[in-house]
Amino acid sequence: MSTDTTASVSTHILDTSIGRPAASVAVSLAARSGSGSPYVTLGASATDADGRCKDLPALPEGTTHVRLAFDTETYFSKKQAEAQQDAPRVRDSGAFFPEVTIAFAVAPGEHYHVPLLLNPFGYSVYRGS
Repeated sequence: MSTDTTASVSTHILDTSIGRPAASVAVSLAARSGSGSPYVTLGASATDADGRCKDLPALPEGTTHVRLAFDTETYFSKKQAEAQQDAPRVRDSGAFFPEVTIAFAVAPGEHYHVPLLLNPFGYSVYRGS
């Protein structure tokens, strides 16, 4: 939850290759105060069955930039293994994007919902509501 002196962040992932939420994707949250400062990891979570991270940590006062990192390689490796059980055949190994990292600026008092639309060979993000 944002306050007058802090921003807040939420995210969810939709796997557009199957038209469903992406469950069990590891997500880490880092923040910094000022463009010259290093990012500090605040915590990590994983998406639930609805593709949402509901327990990302609060941002500290003075945060100006946030970075979300999504472990897409593990997610797609697991999906590939499940698919090969049903229909074994040679497929690409690993993920084209082993991780997706999104960095964005924030302002106190604002909430930032950042959805990730994901497929094995591309992704898109936007500021949601």
